[in-house]
Amino acid sequence: MDAGGNAASVAVLLFGDRRVPGPVRSLPARRVDSPADVDAAVGPYRRLIVVGTDADLAMLLTRLLRAGRFDVEIGYVPRRRSAATRIYRLPAGRRAARRARHGWARRVPLIRDETGSVIVGAAYWRPPGDEQLLHGEAVVDDAVLFDGAVGGVRIEPTAALPGLRARVLRGRSRRWLTGRAAQLGTTGVAVVRDGVPAPRAVRQSTFYRNTEGWLLVR
Repeated sequence: MDAGGNAASVAVLLFGDRRVPGPVRSLPARRVDSPADVDAAVGPYRRLIVVGTDADLAMLLTRLLRAGRFDVEIGYVPRRRSAATRIYRLPAGRRAARRARHGWARRVPLIRDETGSVIVGAAYWRPPGDEQLLHGEAVVDDAVLFDGAVGGVRIEPTAALPGLRARVLRGRSRRWLTGRAAQLGTTGVAVVRDGVPAPRAVRQSTFYRNTEGWLLVR
C-alpha cells in the first residue's frame, strides 16, 4: 500500500548516528538506542522507515516478530549497498529514502532462527574459538549441505519462496542449496547474524522461513 499521501501514518527510525535523509525530512523521526525504543515506535504507525544497517533492520523485524505485528510496512534506507539491498534489489542513500516514502509494500519471506532472531542479509555458521574447521552435518530441507568438516557456511534469505539458501564457504562444493530451512548439528558453532556474533557457541542451529512474511516497501 502506498503511504505517500498520509504522512501521519509514517515514521522514520534513526539508528546510531544517522540523520534524517532529505526525502523523508517532513516525517516524524525517532532515535533508536535500544530494542525498547523500537517497541515504543511501532504502535501508532502503519509504515516505519529504517535508517540504519542490515543489523538494525533485522533487529526491528525481530521485535515485530515477537509482537506479532507484520501488518506494519517497512522501508529501508542504508547509507550504501549491502547484502540485504542486493537480495531485495533495493537502492541506497537518497534514492532509498524516496522509495521508502512513496513505494508500495509487498510481502516477502521472513527468515528467523530458533532463538527468534531475524536475518535480512546473511548469517554464518563459523568454527568456534580458535578452531579452523566446523565439524558436523547440515541439511537444507532434505538435501545434505555437508557431512564432516568445512570452513563455514553462509545462509541468506531469498526475496521469493522457498525463503532461504545456503552454501559451504570453502573446502567442498560451493553450490547454493535453496529451501525452507537450514539445520546444523555440530560439536560447536559460532553463529553470526547480519554481522552480529552470538554471545556463545552452540551445538545446534536452525534458520527457517516464518509462517508469515514481512511487508517490504520496494
